Amino acid sequence: MVSSALYRYFASRDDLLTALIIDAYDAIGAAAEAADRSCDHGDHEARWMAIGRAIRRWALEHPHEYALVYGSPVPGYRAPSETIVPASRVTLILAGLVADAYWAGALVAPPDLPPTPPQLRREAKRIAAEAMGGVPAQLVVRALMAWTQIFGIVSFELFGHLVGVVEDREGFFDQSLRLTGEEIGLATISPVPSRPRARSRGRAPQGR
Repeated sequence: MVSSALYRYFASRDDLLTALIIDAYDAIGAAAEAADRSCDHGDHEARWMAIGRAIRRWALEHPHEYALVYGSPVPGYRAPSETIVPASRVTLILAGLVADAYWAGALVAPPDLPPTPPQLRREAKRIAAEAMGGVPAQLVVRALMAWTQIFGIVSFELFGHLVGVVEDREGFFDQSLRLTGEEIGLATISPVPSRPRARSRGRAPQGR
């Protein structure tokens, strides 16, 4: 097929990009969801490791699609609203895991956390209300930090920034997953908190 033939199916370059972006987000989201389903629901650490590994594996198998959605923005392209739900799938899986762990009493904030700045606390409370079932703001911030670290490490590997630095990239990634899980509090067992009667659900922040 010649490139011009694509425009029989897509009205513009942006329409074609939107279709590719939605397809990529749905694919990595499906991979993360399948990894989560493969684990015992109550084994939060195993779920964290499985989801992270699935994200990395998908990225290595689909480098161009990963670069499209998590790499540099395409000049002149503005993602439309229909990309929000697909972009949220991976985030919602990780957010749901953190919320599940917290309400199971398997997640607590370490005692030495620095104070959260007021504006960041307000944003964390909003995210908790929308996507993380009322998890405390400090833990929401920790989870967001871990989420960005996971994708940052994947991006460093995929875009060649670990060449000549780390050869055991799978081992490095697994160790990073363990450490980020511990930073969130997944390795800490605490008394079960009182779950509110209703947990609000909504969209997570858009990935792009």
